[in-house]
Amino acid sequence: MAQPTSDNPDRLRALLGAGTVMAPFVWDGAQARYAQAAGHEAVYMTGFGTAAGHGFPDIGLIGMAEMLENARRIVAAVDVPVIADADTGYGNPINVARTVRAYEAAGVAALHIEDQVSPKRCGFMDGKEVVPLPEIEQKLTAALNARDSILVIGRTDALAPLGWDAAIERARAYHALGVDLVFIDGLKTVEDIERAAEALPDVPRLLNSELLTTDQASDLGYNLVIQLGTLRALFAAFRDIYGELARTAHVDLAARSAPTIDEIATTLGIEHHRAIEQAVLNEDQPPA
Repeated sequence: MAQPTSDNPDRLRALLGAGTVMAPFVWDGAQARYAQAAGHEAVYMTGFGTAAGHGFPDIGLIGMAEMLENARRIVAAVDVPVIADADTGYGNPINVARTVRAYEAAGVAALHIEDQVSPKRCGFMDGKEVVPLPEIEQKLTAALNARDSILVIGRTDALAPLGWDAAIERARAYHALGVDLVFIDGLKTVEDIERAAEALPDVPRLLNSELLTTDQASDLGYNLVIQLGTLRALFAAFRDIYGELARTAHVDLAARSAPTIDEIATTLGIEHHRAIEQAVLNEDQPPA
């Protein structure tokens, strides 16, 4: 089960100090457990996926309460640090400070706050707008002042609406404020990823992409990679499985090497809960 929440930021810092960290997208406890079981040292709570779990596209239809509750569930499910989307911080600097304190109390190791106009939208969608630079600087300053140890990541979505110069200016400004990592979202090609790396050689960076391996991202100086491909692959599986059932009234489990129910329960931690149950039952036994 999850480690004490207070040390999760320090555990993530230690991982980042040892090399580039790859964190797959997850939006529930089951996905997080499977990621941990596969050997991942951190996971990323996606806002896109969290919204999708409520049946919505990622266009600002869910708020802090829903995102925070999902973060709590994921943190409680795993022993690895959780990096979490915090959208725009859900308001002005006062709201941002509350968001940071709440995410940190939930045990989140790191969160990112973006400069989009509210209501925001997915970083890979068209039609994004960003707030003026001084406004997001105030919000990030509030985040840094409010935190105890949680890592604060400054995300900019300025590339699509304002271009490269604005995106790089904002990334440098966020770094100057003291954020732990900067995050230029919406990098859609390897050339984009390389260009951002070349422009920010001495700035700790997060990359949101499925285009590079951990080693390739490390070679370009990225410290943390949130693996977008896992999100897309999960939705592909949903589409294909439900489509197969609709077409054939059958799901070919053998072709997918599907786990048994017992195997799934093991990954979800049934042995831990059985041990708790057994300890209670043993206490109830009269002495011999």
